[in-house]
Amino acid sequence: MATVDVVSRVSAVVEPIAASLGLEVVEIEYRREGRDMVLRLYLDREGGVTLDDCAQVSRELSAVLDVEDFIPGHYSLEVSSPGLNRPLKKEADYHRYRGKLVKVRTFELLADDAGNKRKTFLGELLGLEDGVVRLRLSEGQAAAIPLEKIAKANLEFEF
Repeated sequence: MATVDVVSRVSAVVEPIAASLGLEVVEIEYRREGRDMVLRLYLDREGGVTLDDCAQVSRELSAVLDVEDFIPGHYSLEVSSPGLNRPLKKEADYHRYRGKLVKVRTFELLADDAGNKRKTFLGELLGLEDGVVRLRLSEGQAAAIPLEKIAKANLEFEF
């Protein structure tokens, strides 16, 4: 079974489990690490995720996966929080974390408002509007980055 198929099927199973506990599924990964396959889920909620939250989702998901048995071969299941550098995956994330420090990496060179071309932007998230992420960069200028040009975006820990 292809990685994309495993992720989409696991998503369909785990989303209702997480929602029933007031949790959000941030990301699901299914990939080879060394000789083993790893199914990794990142959960979050306002105020953070506890170890008990992760353990409960792991137990409930494991029970369903054991019955449905659609993942071929042996794999390890890991359930955790996304950590301090939480990825921004959904449009709602760009609204929720407005005012926070973020790092955005783009697929191609893009210019900020001062004309500087770059692939990495670090600054305060001003929000998302009409499919464009707006930032106030650390150097002071602004940047407008189309959502489809973003390769990766995550919160940055502020000391």
